[in-house]
Amino acid sequence: MTVKMSALSGIEGRKVDVLVVGGGNAALCAAIAAREAGASVILLEHAPRELRGGNSRHTRNLRAMHDRPEGVLVETYGEAEYWDDLLRVTGGETNEELARMTIRASAGLPAWMEAHGVHFQPSLTGTLSLGRTNAFFLGGGKALVNAYYQAAAKLGVEIIYDTEVTDLQLEDGTVRRVTAVSRGFPLTLLPRSVVVASGGFQANVDWLKEYWGEAAENFIIRGTPYAQGTILRNLLGQGVQQIGDPMQCHAVAIDARAPKFDGGIVTRLDCVPFSIVVDRDGKRFYDEGEDVWPKRYAIWGRLVAQRPGQIAYAIVDAKAAKLFMPSVFPAITGATISELANKLGLAPSTLETTISTYNKAVQPGNFDGSKLDDCKTMGLEPPKTHWAQTIETPPFIGYPLSPGITFTYLGVQVNERAEVLMQDGKPASNLWASGEIMAGNILGRGYLAGFGMTIGTVFGRIAGAQAARHARN
Repeated sequence: MTVKMSALSGIEGRKVDVLVVGGGNAALCAAIAAREAGASVILLEHAPRELRGGNSRHTRNLRAMHDRPEGVLVETYGEAEYWDDLLRVTGGETNEELARMTIRASAGLPAWMEAHGVHFQPSLTGTLSLGRTNAFFLGGGKALVNAYYQAAAKLGVEIIYDTEVTDLQLEDGTVRRVTAVSRGFPLTLLPRSVVVASGGFQANVDWLKEYWGEAAENFIIRGTPYAQGTILRNLLGQGVQQIGDPMQCHAVAIDARAPKFDGGIVTRLDCVPFSIVVDRDGKRFYDEGEDVWPKRYAIWGRLVAQRPGQIAYAIVDAKAAKLFMPSVFPAITGATISELANKLGLAPSTLETTISTYNKAVQPGNFDGSKLDDCKTMGLEPPKTHWAQTIETPPFIGYPLSPGITFTYLGVQVNERAEVLMQDGKPASNLWASGEIMAGNILGRGYLAGFGMTIGTVFGRIAGAQAARHARN
């Protein structure tokens, strides 16, 4: 106990230039940017060292604008197309000024990231088809997080693990004091500037239930269990301006056999475009072929969350089995539809009728799993508008789907300088935000693959630099 206390005695009550709350991509970018601007920086990470990095350690790519082929990014992906993609997935529920600023700034991110130890690789093959739009991290998110921690430590950022910030004491729009619990002991800091990058509240099931009711008990949290939303709730209770619908979130369809927390990206199922998806009553409920997967994969968690029991089942046959990355869990197979239905716990007669009706509606076309093709159904409700193939070649394969929550969109409102806004519309004098805690400014609903990392990196760098400038002045 004496050793733990002495480890904190050097920072207890200290006046530091910039305090960064959080330990993922957005927090690390802020810490690095602030330190490079000449400020003294302390970063408080809620998780222990071995689980550091928040949701970022489960990521694998970042969406970046580029007007010409560059590095691992092929062809072009300009501002107009990027903006159009975002506009379509959000249905217009986005702050255009902040969104366009983020898109433009994304062009310079790969070079900055490489300068701080991140390496890239050519995109992986598979249904996501992101080689033109997204830069993939060599070694995934864990490698990225490790590179940033090494860069931050080398610059002189003080990193303290096992530390949950519990209160930012705001007085007249200024953070006067920060209190935390560090390795079981109370800790107080007096920072000149604060950057909050502590994520959403998706791991706080009781908070989710305030909006979703008992259905939230059936949600699986894909990422860190440390995203409890403590600081978000603390700030919203002190006059900080709220942004985002608390029921909107990045939610994907994942294998229902995944662990409750921290299963990560490997629990996601990419089979939906090539399947039919039925609920526990054996009935289809949405167009599985609505759009290419990177623009529509994140709607499926929410769709499943709205079905009875928050469960659904993706059904394919043998000819479709090689079109997508298989689950990390064994496929559930049957020599007949009836056998598969029994294994999934579905009524065989209902599933047989659903598949028979679907098969009769499938129209001839030229199948192409890499783009919007002309394989569709006719006279079926809901339709399947692309990649419609009959399900008739045994063995038949099924995967159970649950809503996998990545992060919630309720957050704090910010401006283009990443300053946190108070309810009167004025910015707090020494408080900035980056990452999931403010992503709702740009993501009102829907999601684009890799865009969360883009938001966190862009706003992390802005927040860190602005916080350092304020502290030094």
